[in-house]
Amino acid sequence: MTGRHWRWALMACALLTALPAAATTLIVEAALDQDIFEPVLRAFQQANADIQIDYRDRSTIDVEQRARASDDPPDVVISSAMPWQVALSNDGLAQPLTTPEAQQWPQWAKWRNEVFGFTFEPIVIAYRLELAAAMPPPSTHRDLLDILTHYRQQLDGKVVSYSPYSSGIGDMLFQQDARYTPRMWDLVAAMGAANTDFRGTTRSMLEGLTAGRYWLGYNLLGSYALVWAQRHPEIIVQVPNDYSLVMMRTALIHRNARHVDAARRFVNFLLSKEGQFVMAGETPLFSVRPDVIGPYTAQRLRDEVGDHLYPIPVDATLLAFVDPLRRQSFLKRWNRELKILRQPAD
Repeated sequence: MTGRHWRWALMACALLTALPAAATTLIVEAALDQDIFEPVLRAFQQANADIQIDYRDRSTIDVEQRARASDDPPDVVISSAMPWQVALSNDGLAQPLTTPEAQQWPQWAKWRNEVFGFTFEPIVIAYRLELAAAMPPPSTHRDLLDILTHYRQQLDGKVVSYSPYSSGIGDMLFQQDARYTPRMWDLVAAMGAANTDFRGTTRSMLEGLTAGRYWLGYNLLGSYALVWAQRHPEIIVQVPNDYSLVMMRTALIHRNARHVDAARRFVNFLLSKEGQFVMAGETPLFSVRPDVIGPYTAQRLRDEVGDHLYPIPVDATLLAFVDPLRRQSFLKRWNRELKILRQPAD
């Protein structure tokens, strides 16, 4: 090869070397509002410039359906419907993450090193200031039952909560309530008598509270409600003083992920000190890690609220909540209790 040809060959190699590598597109199916999660996504991409994220923000039901569809599997699945995530793993649709971060993750916040709870979100009551002017605002579940009973007419059509039909997390929360309070079915009956509206998302409940359609919301995600209340001072958020469920957003790597390395790096980032630091400082999702400091950490929440926080563990007990016969029985009683106090007097 002549000197001229060598020069051209060297120039071509230099140009090829200078071209950026094609970015991997990581597909994330998530039941987690993108505007809330954006600081975490941004921090990950800043640390991983070779990965672009196709973030698909959907309902829990849509995420579950797409995770089970075989034609276009996501790489990572994120959902607040914890039982459904554990069921995906139990059905062989997840793969393990074996990094040091995953191995050291708290046992109560993971399942088989496949499903990882990476947030610590309290379940709350929210109400408008008008309610506090008309009746005692609820600070416990007993208070909630009392005002639904004694102020039924004033609250008629002005109460909202999750639907166990259209929301996976709604179904889980009401079934968890039944474990912690013997008055849960009395509460459901009182909600039925007050013609409670049942919605599929916390956002729609908060929008209705701000618009004045509702005065009172029950079992909202505290992560969304706390941020909303900062921008809408007419909304008050109450972490119940008797017991407060804590939900964890969970992440898993799909068994058929097409971009496995990128998926592992992403989930590991969610568990890492760096990722959890962003959650604690720039989102209301509450960091799980005890070595992270910020306004939104599990430890700070425990310090402020006390010992009545009840995190829902990521374990095999969640599988009972997706058992078809159990769910059918639960919904049958749900429908019966909703109607029991609506019967007209003789």
